[in-house]
Amino acid sequence: MTEFRGAFTALVTPMTETGEVDYEGFRRLVQFQIAEGIDGIVPMGTTGENPTLDESEEDKLIEIAVKEAAGKIKVIVGAGSNDTRNMIKYVQRAKNMGADAALVVTPYYNKPNDDGLLRHFEAAANIGIPIIVYNIASRTGRNIQTSLMKEIANLPNIAGVKESSGDIGQIGDVIREISIPRTLESSRKNSNNKFWVLSGDDAFTLPLISLGGDGVISVVSNLIPAKVKALTKAALEGRFDEARNIHYELLPLIRAAFVETNPVPIKQALTWAGLPAGPARLPLGKLAPASEAALKKTLTEMKLIK
Repeated sequence: MTEFRGAFTALVTPMTETGEVDYEGFRRLVQFQIAEGIDGIVPMGTTGENPTLDESEEDKLIEIAVKEAAGKIKVIVGAGSNDTRNMIKYVQRAKNMGADAALVVTPYYNKPNDDGLLRHFEAAANIGIPIIVYNIASRTGRNIQTSLMKEIANLPNIAGVKESSGDIGQIGDVIREISIPRTLESSRKNSNNKFWVLSGDDAFTLPLISLGGDGVISVVSNLIPAKVKALTKAALEGRFDEARNIHYELLPLIRAAFVETNPVPIKQALTWAGLPAGPARLPLGKLAPASEAALKKTLTEMKLIK
Protein backbone atom coordinates (compact mmCIF):
# COMPACT_ATOMS: atom_id res chain seq x y z
CA MET A 1 0.00 0.00 0.00
CA THR A 2 1.06 3.58 -0.70
CA GLU A 3 2.95 5.41 2.04
CA PHE A 4 1.15 8.32 3.70
CA ARG A 5 3.80 9.86 5.90
CA GLY A 6 4.90 13.44 6.43
CA ALA A 7 3.23 16.80 5.86
CA PHE A 8 0.04 17.09 3.81
CA THR A 9 -1.83 20.34 3.22
CA ALA A 10 -5.61 20.52 3.60
CA LEU A 11 -5.83 22.84 0.63
CA VAL A 12 -8.16 25.82 0.49
CA THR A 13 -10.34 26.45 -2.55
CA PRO A 14 -9.67 30.01 -3.76
CA MET A 15 -12.71 32.07 -4.73
CA THR A 16 -13.22 35.31 -6.59
CA GLU A 17 -14.95 38.24 -4.91
CA THR A 18 -18.13 37.25 -6.77
CA GLY A 19 -18.03 33.76 -5.30
CA GLU A 20 -16.75 31.76 -8.28
CA VAL A 21 -13.98 29.19 -7.95
CA ASP A 22 -10.61 30.60 -8.98
CA TYR A 23 -9.21 27.63 -10.86
CA GLU A 24 -5.98 29.29 -11.93
CA GLY A 25 -5.48 30.46 -8.37
CA PHE A 26 -5.96 26.87 -7.25
CA ARG A 27 -3.34 25.74 -9.75
CA ARG A 28 -0.94 28.33 -8.33
CA LEU A 29 -1.55 27.05 -4.81
CA VAL A 30 -0.79 23.47 -5.85
CA GLN A 31 2.39 24.61 -7.58
CA PHE A 32 3.37 26.63 -4.50
CA GLN A 33 2.93 23.58 -2.28
CA ILE A 34 5.07 21.45 -4.58
CA ALA A 35 7.80 24.09 -4.79
CA GLU A 36 7.90 24.35 -0.97
CA GLY A 37 8.48 20.61 -0.58
CA ILE A 38 5.17 19.42 0.87
CA ASP A 39 4.56 15.65 0.80
CA GLY A 40 0.98 15.82 -0.39
CA ILE A 41 -2.18 17.85 -0.74
CA VAL A 42 -5.74 17.19 0.38
CA PRO A 43 -8.18 19.12 -1.79
CA MET A 44 -11.94 19.01 -1.27
CA GLY A 45 -11.82 18.58 2.49
CA THR A 46 -13.41 20.84 5.09
CA THR A 47 -10.69 23.45 4.54
CA GLY A 48 -11.50 23.28 0.82
CA GLU A 49 -15.16 24.11 1.54
CA ASN A 50 -16.44 20.94 -0.09
CA PRO A 51 -19.94 21.29 1.44
CA THR A 52 -20.54 24.33 -0.79
CA LEU A 53 -18.91 23.11 -4.00
CA ASP A 54 -20.98 21.58 -6.75
CA GLU A 55 -19.86 18.44 -8.55
CA SER A 56 -18.68 20.22 -11.71
CA GLU A 57 -16.45 22.48 -9.60
CA GLU A 58 -15.12 19.48 -7.71
CA ASP A 59 -14.35 17.63 -10.94
CA LYS A 60 -12.28 20.52 -12.23
CA LEU A 61 -10.39 20.96 -8.95
CA ILE A 62 -9.51 17.27 -8.77
CA GLU A 63 -8.37 17.34 -12.39
CA ILE A 64 -6.03 20.27 -11.72
CA ALA A 65 -4.67 18.79 -8.49
CA VAL A 66 -3.93 15.38 -10.00
CA LYS A 67 -2.36 16.83 -13.15
CA GLU A 68 -0.10 19.28 -11.30
CA ALA A 69 0.91 16.77 -8.62
CA ALA A 70 1.56 13.82 -10.92
CA GLY A 71 4.88 12.16 -10.06
CA LYS A 72 5.72 14.87 -7.52
CA ILE A 73 3.45 14.67 -4.48
CA LYS A 74 0.45 12.64 -3.33
CA VAL A 75 -3.16 13.73 -3.71
CA ILE A 76 -5.75 12.64 -1.15
CA VAL A 77 -9.18 13.74 -2.34
CA GLY A 78 -11.97 14.54 0.08
CA ALA A 79 -14.81 12.15 -0.73
CA GLY A 80 -17.06 12.12 2.31
CA SER A 81 -20.83 12.31 2.61
CA ASN A 82 -23.47 11.48 5.20
CA ASP A 83 -25.20 9.46 2.48
CA THR A 84 -23.28 6.23 1.81
CA ARG A 85 -24.53 6.13 -1.78
CA ASN A 86 -23.02 9.55 -2.51
CA MET A 87 -19.81 8.66 -0.69
CA ILE A 88 -19.38 5.61 -2.93
CA LYS A 89 -19.83 7.82 -5.97
CA TYR A 90 -17.25 10.35 -4.72
CA VAL A 91 -14.68 7.68 -3.82
CA GLN A 92 -15.13 6.07 -7.24
CA ARG A 93 -14.59 9.47 -8.84
CA ALA A 94 -11.37 9.98 -6.87
CA LYS A 95 -10.14 6.59 -8.06
CA ASN A 96 -11.15 7.19 -11.68
CA MET A 97 -9.45 10.59 -11.76
CA GLY A 98 -6.12 9.29 -10.49
CA ALA A 99 -6.03 10.31 -6.83
CA ASP A 100 -3.66 8.44 -4.53
CA ALA A 101 -6.30 8.07 -1.82
CA ALA A 102 -9.73 9.25 -0.72
CA LEU A 103 -10.43 10.97 2.60
CA VAL A 104 -13.76 9.73 3.97
CA VAL A 105 -15.23 11.55 6.95
CA THR A 106 -17.45 10.00 9.60
CA PRO A 107 -21.02 10.64 8.40
CA TYR A 108 -22.22 13.87 9.94
CA TYR A 109 -25.66 14.77 11.33
CA ASN A 110 -26.99 11.18 11.03
CA LYS A 111 -24.82 10.03 14.00
CA PRO A 112 -24.64 6.40 12.78
CA ASN A 113 -24.24 3.49 15.19
CA ASP A 114 -21.24 1.15 15.10
CA ASP A 115 -22.78 -1.25 12.59
CA GLY A 116 -23.64 1.59 10.23
CA LEU A 117 -20.18 3.13 10.51
CA LEU A 118 -18.42 -0.15 9.83
CA ARG A 119 -20.58 -0.82 6.79
CA HIS A 120 -20.10 2.74 5.54
CA PHE A 121 -16.32 2.38 5.56
CA GLU A 122 -16.55 -1.15 4.17
CA ALA A 123 -18.42 0.32 1.19
CA ALA A 124 -15.62 2.87 0.74
CA ALA A 125 -12.93 0.19 1.02
CA ASN A 126 -14.62 -1.94 -1.63
CA ILE A 127 -13.97 0.69 -4.32
CA GLY A 128 -10.31 -0.31 -4.46
CA ILE A 129 -8.45 2.90 -3.61
CA PRO A 130 -6.62 3.61 -0.32
CA ILE A 131 -9.01 5.16 2.20
CA ILE A 132 -8.02 7.60 4.94
CA VAL A 133 -10.68 7.66 7.65
CA TYR A 134 -11.43 11.18 8.92
CA ASN A 135 -12.42 11.15 12.60
CA ILE A 136 -13.63 14.58 13.71
CA ALA A 137 -16.42 14.44 16.25
CA SER A 138 -16.52 18.23 16.67
CA ARG A 139 -17.95 18.52 13.15
CA THR A 140 -19.78 15.21 12.80
CA GLY A 141 -21.21 14.58 16.25
CA ARG A 142 -19.80 11.05 16.24
CA ASN A 143 -16.40 9.92 17.53
CA ILE A 144 -14.94 6.63 16.30
CA GLN A 145 -13.79 4.80 19.41
CA THR A 146 -10.55 2.82 19.17
CA SER A 147 -12.34 -0.52 19.42
CA LEU A 148 -14.38 0.31 16.30
CA MET A 149 -11.37 1.85 14.55
CA LYS A 150 -9.65 -1.53 14.91
CA GLU A 151 -12.48 -3.19 12.99
CA ILE A 152 -12.42 -0.51 10.30
CA ALA A 153 -8.63 -0.73 10.05
CA ASN A 154 -8.84 -4.43 9.26
CA LEU A 155 -10.90 -3.80 6.12
CA PRO A 156 -8.96 -4.07 2.83
CA ASN A 157 -7.75 -0.72 1.46
CA ILE A 158 -8.16 1.17 4.74
CA ALA A 159 -4.83 2.99 4.76
CA GLY A 160 -5.04 5.12 7.88
CA VAL A 161 -6.81 7.84 9.82
CA LYS A 162 -6.82 11.61 10.02
CA GLU A 163 -7.22 11.90 13.79
CA SER A 164 -9.06 15.04 14.86
CA SER A 165 -10.65 13.71 18.02
CA GLY A 166 -8.75 16.26 20.10
CA ASP A 167 -8.02 13.50 22.61
CA ILE A 168 -4.31 12.69 22.86
CA GLY A 169 -5.13 9.61 24.93
CA GLN A 170 -7.31 8.21 22.16
CA ILE A 171 -4.71 9.09 19.55
CA GLY A 172 -2.11 7.21 21.55
CA ASP A 173 -4.40 4.21 21.82
CA VAL A 174 -4.96 4.17 18.04
CA ILE A 175 -1.21 4.26 17.42
CA ARG A 176 -0.39 1.65 20.08
CA GLU A 177 -3.21 -0.78 19.31
CA ILE A 178 -3.49 -0.46 15.53
CA SER A 179 -0.55 1.30 13.88
CA ILE A 180 2.44 -0.01 15.80
CA PRO A 181 1.36 -3.69 15.74
CA ARG A 182 1.15 -3.50 11.96
CA THR A 183 4.62 -2.04 11.79
CA LEU A 184 5.82 -5.05 13.79
CA GLU A 185 3.90 -7.42 11.49
CA SER A 186 1.75 -8.92 14.22
CA SER A 187 -0.73 -11.67 13.58
CA ARG A 188 -3.44 -9.05 13.11
CA LYS A 189 -5.38 -9.33 9.86
CA ASN A 190 -3.75 -7.29 7.08
CA SER A 191 -0.71 -6.80 9.35
CA ASN A 192 1.56 -6.38 6.33
CA ASN A 193 -0.16 -3.07 5.59
CA LYS A 194 0.86 -0.07 7.66
CA PHE A 195 -2.01 1.89 9.22
CA TRP A 196 -0.95 5.52 8.92
CA VAL A 197 -1.98 7.89 11.70
CA LEU A 198 -2.03 11.55 10.71
CA SER A 199 -2.92 14.48 12.93
CA GLY A 200 -5.87 16.57 11.86
CA ASP A 201 -4.89 19.30 14.30
CA ASP A 202 -1.74 21.35 13.72
CA ALA A 203 -1.13 21.73 17.46
CA PHE A 204 -1.02 17.93 17.87
CA THR A 205 1.51 17.21 15.12
CA LEU A 206 4.53 16.96 17.40
CA PRO A 207 2.88 14.98 20.23
CA LEU A 208 1.27 12.60 17.72
CA ILE A 209 4.59 11.86 16.00
CA SER A 210 6.34 11.49 19.35
CA LEU A 211 3.83 8.73 20.17
CA GLY A 212 4.66 6.91 16.94
CA GLY A 213 2.31 8.62 14.48
CA ASP A 214 3.13 9.51 10.91
CA GLY A 215 2.51 13.19 10.23
CA VAL A 216 -0.20 15.79 9.72
CA ILE A 217 -2.91 16.98 7.39
CA SER A 218 -2.31 20.64 8.10
CA VAL A 219 -4.23 23.88 7.73
CA VAL A 220 -1.40 26.32 8.44
CA SER A 221 0.77 24.69 5.77
CA ASN A 222 -1.42 26.49 3.24
CA LEU A 223 0.68 29.51 4.21
CA ILE A 224 3.94 27.97 5.45
CA PRO A 225 4.34 24.51 3.87
CA ALA A 226 8.13 24.43 4.19
CA LYS A 227 7.97 25.08 7.94
CA VAL A 228 5.35 22.41 8.55
CA LYS A 229 7.39 19.99 6.45
CA ALA A 230 10.49 20.86 8.51
CA LEU A 231 8.60 20.15 11.74
CA THR A 232 7.31 16.76 10.61
CA LYS A 233 10.63 15.75 9.07
CA ALA A 234 12.59 16.61 12.21
CA ALA A 235 10.12 14.76 14.44
CA LEU A 236 9.92 11.69 12.19
CA GLU A 237 13.72 11.53 12.16
CA GLY A 238 13.89 11.73 15.95
CA ARG A 239 15.32 15.25 16.11
CA PHE A 240 12.85 16.30 18.79
CA ASP A 241 14.72 19.35 20.09
CA GLU A 242 14.59 20.86 16.61
CA ALA A 243 10.97 19.80 16.14
CA ARG A 244 10.01 21.29 19.50
CA ASN A 245 11.57 24.63 18.59
CA ILE A 246 9.59 24.76 15.33
CA HIS A 247 6.42 23.71 17.16
CA TYR A 248 6.68 26.62 19.57
CA GLU A 249 7.59 28.99 16.74
CA LEU A 250 4.42 28.02 14.89
CA LEU A 251 2.06 27.83 17.86
CA PRO A 252 0.91 31.50 17.70
CA LEU A 253 -0.02 31.03 14.03
CA ILE A 254 -1.81 27.76 14.77
CA ARG A 255 -3.91 29.48 17.41
CA ALA A 256 -4.63 32.47 15.19
CA ALA A 257 -5.63 30.24 12.26
CA PHE A 258 -8.50 28.89 14.35
CA VAL A 259 -9.64 32.16 15.93
CA GLU A 260 -12.87 31.54 14.04
CA THR A 261 -14.23 28.67 11.97
CA ASN A 262 -11.73 27.16 9.53
CA PRO A 263 -11.06 28.07 6.69
CA VAL A 264 -12.08 31.71 7.18
CA PRO A 265 -8.91 32.81 9.04
CA ILE A 266 -6.42 30.91 6.84
CA LYS A 267 -8.03 32.26 3.67
CA GLN A 268 -7.69 35.78 5.03
CA ALA A 269 -4.05 35.11 5.93
CA LEU A 270 -3.32 33.81 2.42
CA THR A 271 -4.94 36.87 0.88
CA TRP A 272 -2.81 39.22 2.98
CA ALA A 273 0.28 37.21 1.99
CA GLY A 274 -0.52 37.66 -1.70
CA LEU A 275 -1.61 34.09 -2.38
CA PRO A 276 -4.91 33.15 -4.06
CA ALA A 277 -7.68 32.59 -1.54
CA GLY A 278 -10.49 35.12 -1.62
CA PRO A 279 -13.55 34.97 0.61
CA ALA A 280 -15.25 31.86 1.93
CA ARG A 281 -18.66 30.94 0.60
CA LEU A 282 -21.75 31.38 2.70
CA PRO A 283 -22.74 30.26 5.23
CA LEU A 284 -19.17 31.12 6.26
CA GLY A 285 -18.90 34.87 6.66
CA LYS A 286 -16.15 37.42 7.17
CA LEU A 287 -13.99 37.56 10.25
CA ALA A 288 -15.23 39.71 13.11
CA PRO A 289 -13.12 42.89 13.50
CA ALA A 290 -11.51 41.66 16.73
CA SER A 291 -10.60 38.32 15.15
CA GLU A 292 -9.19 40.03 12.07
CA ALA A 293 -7.05 42.32 14.23
CA ALA A 294 -5.73 39.39 16.27
CA LEU A 295 -4.88 37.42 13.13
CA LYS A 296 -3.12 40.37 11.50
CA LYS A 297 -1.14 41.07 14.67
CA THR A 298 0.12 37.48 14.82
CA LEU A 299 1.04 37.36 11.13
CA THR A 300 2.85 40.69 11.37
CA GLU A 301 4.79 39.68 14.47
CA MET A 302 5.82 36.45 12.75
CA LYS A 303 6.87 38.49 9.70
CA LEU A 304 4.55 36.53 7.43
CA ILE A 305 2.97 39.75 6.18
CA LYS A 306 4.10 43.38 6.32
